[in-house]
Amino acid sequence: MIMPISTLAKTRAPRPPAVVSSRSAPGNDSETYNDRLRLARIARTAMLDQGLSIALEPGALEELQHLPLPQAARKGVADIRDLRDLPWVSIDNDDSRDLDQVTVGERLDGGKIRIRVAVADVDQLVPKDSQLDRHARHNTTSVYTPALMFPMLPESLSTDLTSLNADQDRDALVVEMLFGPDSHLFHSEIYRARIHNHAKLAYRSVAAWLSGTGDAPRTVANDADTATSLRIQDALAQRLTALRHRQGALSLETPEPHATFDGNSLTHLDLDPNNRAKQLIEEFMIAANEVTASFLEAKEFPSLRRVLKSPERWSRIAQLALLSGTVLPDHPEATALENFLAVRRILDPNGFPDLSLAVVKLIGRGEYVVNAPGTDSPGHFGLAVKNYTHFTAPNRRYPDLISQRLVKAALAGNSPPYSITELDGLAHQCTDRENDATKVERRVRKSAAAMLLASRIGEMFDAIVTGASVKGVWVRTFLPAVEGQLVRGFETLDVGDRVRVKLIRADVERGFIDFVHE
Repeated sequence: MIMPISTLAKTRAPRPPAVVSSRSAPGNDSETYNDRLRLARIARTAMLDQGLSIALEPGALEELQHLPLPQAARKGVADIRDLRDLPWVSIDNDDSRDLDQVTVGERLDGGKIRIRVAVADVDQLVPKDSQLDRHARHNTTSVYTPALMFPMLPESLSTDLTSLNADQDRDALVVEMLFGPDSHLFHSEIYRARIHNHAKLAYRSVAAWLSGTGDAPRTVANDADTATSLRIQDALAQRLTALRHRQGALSLETPEPHATFDGNSLTHLDLDPNNRAKQLIEEFMIAANEVTASFLEAKEFPSLRRVLKSPERWSRIAQLALLSGTVLPDHPEATALENFLAVRRILDPNGFPDLSLAVVKLIGRGEYVVNAPGTDSPGHFGLAVKNYTHFTAPNRRYPDLISQRLVKAALAGNSPPYSITELDGLAHQCTDRENDATKVERRVRKSAAAMLLASRIGEMFDAIVTGASVKGVWVRTFLPAVEGQLVRGFETLDVGDRVRVKLIRADVERGFIDFVHE
């Protein structure tokens, strides 16, 4: 139960009275005019504060130094298909180097389409209970901050030996899916294969080409097979998106701020909006994750499911809808919420990201749970799917590595490598660590935002309330997109309310940004 808003801030300790300029921070003198160094130091401190590791233990380091090359590790493994000639490509962020998956599309007779998603075989070099596995299991996820990334696995693995890098032969787990003319999945299988990434592509350039606002990336323009494959994938992804939303998947748009540097100086926090290339990858990752959950269920294997339960604050979501003249049911219903969101996206495209953010906050966080054979899963409210796991990012997320080991054991006809009890403990560990990682990322983003706002104390900003709990009330400004705490004037406010606020504090070291509503 949510406490009355008027009591929220009475339980928090006062903030230290400090306004720290980005050019006068405590720390190494080399940080004085180097925002990257300063944010990196803040990030390391935040990681340690959350109990997350920032370095390899000696045992894991020694193991890393004696790893075999991938081609040596595969010796003696049978039933690996050779699919290197297919026009596989990866699509990720411009600066991503830990490439977990590649995709390829093919049009078949009768309007059918075959989509293959190849996922890096990380377990090949990071077996269960190895020192490197124990290191990955501690953090359970890579952590991305504006100035520094903390990989779940050492970079010599995640960006090299276990990454599906361009122009390299790699072993992978392939999820093959056949879609009918109506875009429904009618057949799937999972198998091991050797693949070759023919091009490392970036979301922005691929999206511009697909939408007709930019030229094709050079590697696409020079390879007709790659261009055809991407066109096939894009067309199907558009239809899958529409199909999922008709089934109740939520059309939410919540771009995260992306730090932009000029040399070592932070200059902007830009929102990185969704685009067609991101949508393409998202659709096929969702489909592959569903197939993986169903595959393990059919093999009578346990699995680690990703679930998002029905929102506890549905009544507040209904209040927000009512402000726009839409009446939602008394109890959570994904299809009704999606219909409301779809209308608002059309009627108020500029305000839709802010509505999306409010709904996301009110729905709550996802979590990992164990699904034992023969039992039902709570499902994922936001995606409107019942059977859903994480499988497609084993370099970055430990649950995906767990799923990979389960799949490989099932393919080999072996017993599950994890007991139900072990999986249950890992589910809690992965959920807790994901939350810790989110706190680190938010903490460093706020320090970056404080750097940009330190010279703007006293200015007014338009904002939306993003959080209201016993811990306090938070708002996010529109321009720039910065989140901070509302320390005065919050008594009648709740998530989704739009307010005009004044900036009164920007503490870079602590990541504190304080506003008042007058």
